[in-house]
Amino acid sequence: MTRLETWSGLVVAVCEPEGPQLAGTADINDFLSLAFEANADWLAVPVTRLGADFLRLRSRLAGEATQKFVTYRVGLAIIGDISAEAAGSGALADYVRECNRGRSVWFLPDLNALKMKLETGRNEA
Repeated sequence: MTRLETWSGLVVAVCEPEGPQLAGTADINDFLSLAFEANADWLAVPVTRLGADFLRLRSRLAGEATQKFVTYRVGLAIIGDISAEAAGSGALADYVRECNRGRSVWFLPDLNALKMKLETGRNEA
């Protein structure tokens, strides 16, 4: 289930905290479909909807999701606290930092941070 928000002229499909997880490569298309069905520019996915392997970069799931969202020109915002995971993995911390410098995939603490980033056009997290 998703709800729609519009910030700075951009439609954001916000996933609810409970629901199917982005746990494997086959799930990427399901999440992309949520954005397509809503004609959304961005999809906001709570960390509670990520499978256990998403933040383990060795699984390549995060990278594949990133690539697919970029290819289809849909922004992906991962919403929630991943500080413990990032603190335990230098590679993940670097990945998050690089994503947050870009314009397509962001890791943000909450929806308000996403709204502010979209409204100000900032590329820093």
